Amino acid sequence: MIIKNGLVFNENCVFEKKDIYIENNIIVDSIEKVTDKTEIDASGNYVIPGLIDTHIHGATGHDFCDKDAKGLISIAKYLKSNGITAFCPTSMTLKKELLKEIFNTATTDLPKDCANIVGIHMEGPFLSKEKKGAQDATFIVTPQVDMFKELNEACNGMIKIITMAPECDGGLEFIKEMSKTVSISLGHTTANYDMAKQAFDLGATRATHLFNAMPAFNHRDPSVVGAALDSENAFVELISDGIHIHPSMVRATFKMFTDDKVILISDAMMATGMENGSYELGGQKVTMKDKKATLADGTIAGSATNLFDCMRKAVSFGIPLESAIKACTKNPAVSINVFDKMGSISVGKLANLVILDKDLNIKNVI
Repeated sequence: MIIKNGLVFNENCVFEKKDIYIENNIIVDSIEKVTDKTEIDASGNYVIPGLIDTHIHGATGHDFCDKDAKGLISIAKYLKSNGITAFCPTSMTLKKELLKEIFNTATTDLPKDCANIVGIHMEGPFLSKEKKGAQDATFIVTPQVDMFKELNEACNGMIKIITMAPECDGGLEFIKEMSKTVSISLGHTTANYDMAKQAFDLGATRATHLFNAMPAFNHRDPSVVGAALDSENAFVELISDGIHIHPSMVRATFKMFTDDKVILISDAMMATGMENGSYELGGQKVTMKDKKATLADGTIAGSATNLFDCMRKAVSFGIPLESAIKACTKNPAVSINVFDKMGSISVGKLANLVILDKDLNIKNVI
């Protein structure tokens, strides 16, 4: 396949007019290496890498925690149709034995019309009860290396990210021991600046849905936000759905952290792509109205917006298009160590591509 005349988002995260050559689903460097010379004319359109959502619970009425392979396939089909070509299905705080069954479904072989599963994001159960958000406090436990290893074994080592609260008993010890095995993200935490900075110094590399389920960015104690800002290797997740974070804070986050460190996520739950109504998240009833999903007490319970629409929202808030794309492609790929395979339009990588018109409407997903 040959994609001709598109404005291609290149390795340097800028657009240039060029052709893309694809052979056996891999990007190659010349037309001579292409067997099927079918052409797609992308004149006047953007060509960007497929988006990568590293924090998503569900969509289309299904949730990863349903432990249902058919439901996971439905989620993956929806994501691909919306320009998200890879994702990390994300769990909730539940019993260990149930999590093992859930994680095992991530090993399912997905059809070709699906986004690729590139790992699991384990959100909980090593969290703070005070900052549980929409997590079920009944199943929150202290960080346990043996429990993590057992869960990771149940899915053939697919856990790429674990969200945890470092202030819990044994939290820092867990980070020190496991930071070479999994990307540790600070979230659902009461950690102050000093505790969070110590966690980053010990090997944590990420902050989960920045500003949400953590202490405020205060001038006397900047908490996780300030610690991440002062830690060279820390990425920060941001939900740019227009509900979780005010547009001014989205702009401020990109200015503070730069587009090298921001990862846009959806945190989408099963109501995404669905009508207003009642749904579930982690066994708890959630009401979704006009893209806002809440528990009975008003707590925001994930989002009902997919990552592509979060990217478009970010652009509408004033984030440069190149920065928003980078935060949905290169940065998440780098953060979970899959940038050698995806996340940019580069020779040798998977041809996961999205063709957009100038109004950021999807024309084609490859």
